[in-house]
Amino acid sequence: MISKRLRGSLDSSICIRDIFEEGKKMAAIYGSENIFNFTIGNPSVEPPAAVNEAMKEILDTEKPLALHGYPANVGHPEVRRHIANYLNGKYDCHYTEQGIIMTSGAAAAIVVIANSLLDNGDEVVTFAPYFWEYKSYVETLYGKLVPALCNMETLQPDPETFEAALSPKTRFVLINTPNNPTGAVYTEESIRMVTDILKKKQEEYGHPIYLVSDEPYRKLAYDIEVPYLTHYYENTIVVYSYSKALSIPGERIGYIAMESCVQDYEDLIAGMTASMRYLGYVNAPSLQQKMLLKCVDASVDISIYQETRDILYHALTEIGYTCIHPDGAFYLFLKALEEDDTKFCERAKEEKILMAPGTAFYGPGWVRVSYCVPADVAKRSVPAFKKLYDKYQK
Repeated sequence: MISKRLRGSLDSSICIRDIFEEGKKMAAIYGSENIFNFTIGNPSVEPPAAVNEAMKEILDTEKPLALHGYPANVGHPEVRRHIANYLNGKYDCHYTEQGIIMTSGAAAAIVVIANSLLDNGDEVVTFAPYFWEYKSYVETLYGKLVPALCNMETLQPDPETFEAALSPKTRFVLINTPNNPTGAVYTEESIRMVTDILKKKQEEYGHPIYLVSDEPYRKLAYDIEVPYLTHYYENTIVVYSYSKALSIPGERIGYIAMESCVQDYEDLIAGMTASMRYLGYVNAPSLQQKMLLKCVDASVDISIYQETRDILYHALTEIGYTCIHPDGAFYLFLKALEEDDTKFCERAKEEKILMAPGTAFYGPGWVRVSYCVPADVAKRSVPAFKKLYDKYQK
């Protein structure tokens, strides 16, 4: 018997991983070359060689007990200092070792922040469409996730919808750019609009509203600059994961970063440090932390993703599908050919195409196409997409 709280969450969810697993079963029946699985954001580009080389060197040279023993809850001091120095040089910031907390990826980081900030009934605003697990992160810790729907013609935050979503109960705003599931990169104009509204609301409510920037796709942006949010809003907490930039989602390594200008800085660090223990994360993986000393600036060859994006975007729009050009991440948001996006995804399976329904991301009527697949898979999928489109035209 699982808890009623969890049962309610399971009953109302659409699990993307279940669709991904269904694709594996279909591949066993029809042959993997005949299945076009665009469901899950699992990197398809190999990690930089430096990642494996660094881990081998660490295993060969470090003393085993020291390497594999407990580090501080917040991470190895030299790693935190190294990341702070890197960020300061890269983005002209003012981080110190104290303001970096190593985490088991971005998901753990957001949960730690939510546990540190939320009391029962407190609210978190996020821009929709949004990563479907945000709701679980917030509501498992007794908060309430409040979506602010983006302009669905541009996929940029909408000022009226955003301001209406804020309330005196808002503790933080969760922003994700480049965005999962849409691939949108929020422009500097959008960021200034968001932070101007937050500054006004902070003053009106008389308490800080933190801006939590979830940035696992920062290095997956194509011919466009991703604004660094600390330059626009002092109460910004940056969350980062190396899962996508280094193609190591199974290694679970990331960080929380705060500058000392963040309101209640010392209190927040104490709360997040305690949350690491209370939630059972204890510490981020020690070996992966050490690896970052050599790979903090490394990244995969994003031109491979860009090529696949271009193949799909141009082919789908030429067929007649509606989709907004994605500038980052490895997702494309596609307008479903019927009102019920879940039924559309089911019908797409007839052509061996697997996609994630937009309803799971608070984007009903749309679907997410995860194009982190080899370019030849994208090319071979085009006739199947054409056949699906023609079925709806008839």
